[in-house]
Amino acid sequence: MRVTIKDVAQKARVSTATVSRVFNNIGPVEEETRRRVLETAKELRYTPNAVGRSLSTKRTDAIGLLLPDIYGEFFSEVIRGADQTAQQHRYHLLVSSSHNHRDEIETALRVMSGRVDGLIIMSPQIDAEILTTNLPTNLPVVLLSCFVEDVPYDSLNIDNFGGAKGIVQHLLQHGHRRIAIIKGVENNLDAEERLRGYRSALQEAGIGPDAALEIAGKFSETSGYEAVKKILSLHPPPAAIFASNDATAIGALSALHEMGVAVPQEMALAGFDDIPIAQFFSPTLTSVRVSISDLGALAIQKLVQAIHEKSNHVKQHVVIPTSLALRESCGCPKPH
Repeated sequence: MRVTIKDVAQKARVSTATVSRVFNNIGPVEEETRRRVLETAKELRYTPNAVGRSLSTKRTDAIGLLLPDIYGEFFSEVIRGADQTAQQHRYHLLVSSSHNHRDEIETALRVMSGRVDGLIIMSPQIDAEILTTNLPTNLPVVLLSCFVEDVPYDSLNIDNFGGAKGIVQHLLQHGHRRIAIIKGVENNLDAEERLRGYRSALQEAGIGPDAALEIAGKFSETSGYEAVKKILSLHPPPAAIFASNDATAIGALSALHEMGVAVPQEMALAGFDDIPIAQFFSPTLTSVRVSISDLGALAIQKLVQAIHEKSNHVKQHVVIPTSLALRESCGCPKPH
């Protein structure tokens, strides 16, 4: 038979209300009493009824994280930072992916919203209608790397424009005038801002737009690999490539190696995100540095703040700065 809260209370010689206060971490309980209740619960192998607990406290002690995908080092780093920070605040993290399909996004929002105290949403395809239709108005939400107008939520966005502009300016400083870009996913805020930063850097350098140098990509290794085939068919070929994320840059680097193009001697290359493995490639990969795990951690911190402050919470729109991780693939010396 399942051990109940009454069994714990009887053996620990306290009331059921005291046991409830210990496990829900509410109200005053003497430390000796708390210790005795926890030891008794462990001895009896008692676990709180999560459903009953959430009904009585109106809390689930869980936070939801909706990502467009969970494949790849970028998303694993977001999850790592979010999970570590959630645990520090005594929350469990529930992760789901939507693959940017509208019906999957809506289903995930409806399912998760009833099971969590707050929700972090990273979905470039999200819009105000999806949010207002599928989420309760009182649920704390943080939007991560997606911008939606006219919704009362906190948001965190990477400085995609500034980062992309900075890395292209760096390639220009190496003397490269003909620079290609492997773009990201269409209708994606991050991809659009990185493309805009690329164009802005070239324009300020007096270099006119060249549609032939803007190659389609999908933020994936495969799309980077395939894009290089198109880039090397151009006449004349570019002297440098800016890949819109590191996964794309890794695919591009593989194709360049396969085709006998020396990096950076014959083709400079740079990515975006600075995933942890970037520094271990040969040559080491130049990238726009985003503290990816910190991005997940900060989203949790913002959400926990919103959960605790409730209606008093003041919504914020935060832009996360980037920096340049300069390594061998662009022609810089290997950092020591």
